Amino acid sequence: VQLVESGGGSVQPGGSLRLSCVASDYTFSSGCMGWLRQAPGNEREAVAAIDPNGKTTYSDSVQGRFTVSKDNTQNILYLQMDNLRPEDTAMYSCAAARIGFPSLARYLYNYWGPGTQVTVS
Repeated sequence: VQLVESGGGSVQPGGSLRLSCVASDYTFSSGCMGWLRQAPGNEREAVAAIDPNGKTTYSDSVQGRFTVSKDNTQNILYLQMDNLRPEDTAMYSCAAARIGFPSLARYLYNYWGPGTQVTVS
């Protein structure tokens, strides 16, 4: 399984970014896909997840500002991030978990991408 993220960058507060994650040797019907982030000095946290049926869940910190979606035909996962805040600055990674429901539990994720940096300032 290979996961590769793109779309990170620098943006001003209130701005938007769209992250993408291309999955190889893995189909989205196999389980849940999630977006996790880690800022320097902080633990990694899951912020969004989507299950094989498209059901989603979000952390309180991004609810209403971030939207996770996927293209099952091309095996691409997206994270639309709007109204970005300085506290959203982090390395964002996509991850896959072989479970049939959306989860923000980090320990459930089996595969990770290297990440893409998001800086809001």
